[in-house]
Amino acid sequence: MSVYSHIPEFSGVYIMKGARGNILYIGKAVNLKRRVTSYFTRPHDSRIENLVKNIRNIEYRTTDSAIEALILEAALIKQYQPPFNIQEKDDKSFLYVGITKETFPRVMLIRGKEFTEEKKKNFIAGFGPFVSSGSLKEVLRIMRRIFPWNDHSPKEIELSTKRGKSCFNYHIGLCPGTCIGAVKKSDYARTTKNILLFLSGEKKKIKRNLEKEMSRASGSLEFEKAEKIKRQLFALDRMQDVAVISEDSLKIGNSKSRTSKKRIEGYDISNISGKNATGSMVVFGGESPEKAAYRKFAIKKKNSPDDTGMLEEVLERRLNHGEWPLPDLILIDGGVGQVNAAKEILKERGIRIPVIGMVKGRDRKGTDIVGNIPTWAKHNVLVRVRDEAHRFAVKYHRELRNRKFLPK
Repeated sequence: MSVYSHIPEFSGVYIMKGARGNILYIGKAVNLKRRVTSYFTRPHDSRIENLVKNIRNIEYRTTDSAIEALILEAALIKQYQPPFNIQEKDDKSFLYVGITKETFPRVMLIRGKEFTEEKKKNFIAGFGPFVSSGSLKEVLRIMRRIFPWNDHSPKEIELSTKRGKSCFNYHIGLCPGTCIGAVKKSDYARTTKNILLFLSGEKKKIKRNLEKEMSRASGSLEFEKAEKIKRQLFALDRMQDVAVISEDSLKIGNSKSRTSKKRIEGYDISNISGKNATGSMVVFGGESPEKAAYRKFAIKKKNSPDDTGMLEEVLERRLNHGEWPLPDLILIDGGVGQVNAAKEILKERGIRIPVIGMVKGRDRKGTDIVGNIPTWAKHNVLVRVRDEAHRFAVKYHRELRNRKFLPK
């Protein structure tokens, strides 16, 4: 029996232990079995190979969603400080979430190096470290749509209240109205309590509290308030089924305003029998390439011709950059295998972005599409994105090959 045969196909956190029962690594997954199995069945870099050699036991804790898995992962990493998690990234560059000590507390993201003992005095509570900045920001985006919070300093609230001018976030349902004095301190205190409970992994307690509030509101004939709470409960329940909740399923606040051009990211892998393998990421804003946002990746995995594994590495590394904006569409120069691999990585991260693939048609003529093209995307633009990703990957591959043969 393998060390991972007992792992179930649920979302949650896995805890890898060594020979003496010491915790080596803690991770999260939408599908625990699939994620843990990948450590033992796919090629990895030397750091992960070293981890796998030392694993003797794997424990797990299931959660209702990937969002709760992310929060539990952060709490356990903070508690146990596993060596392979800390080696993965300098602890000072991890992200923390702080809730400020103010009349209307704000939710703030802070880098580990800035979250000093002195600074912690300004916060009610701090949560983290969070390994994936992209996933954390997505979780906070979802949370804020359920529990809209204030992002104005006390001075900003004072000035905006005098002017009587509401902020943009108020109009799209993300600010409760602190900017214009539209929310009572007592009501906002309940919001703060729910945020603290959520980040502590206490979703069931939040639901019990909301159910009591809804019952009281109905009894007092405050039907609008009761309906709002009902929508919040619905959103919390939906987290059991999906990691990222769409605007349509939540229906809290107004619809999201998107005035910017749609961002398309195209990916391709270039290698010869696995040698000098490279990956490319090209970016189009609308119908135009944004070359300043292009990125190239020298593949670090073993030198074996595994395009799918290499694509997975590229996407994992790309998604570790939470400072890069997420695209509206991902296009892969590849078929079903690569597209499914990309979707799985996004699912593991709790990110919902459409993914399509492009492959040569029969007899190498034309182009076949894997997946559904969004209604806003033009086929001729997608072909240009695919071609550009291929060109950029091949260019970098040639550069690496030429470097290898240059005289030293």
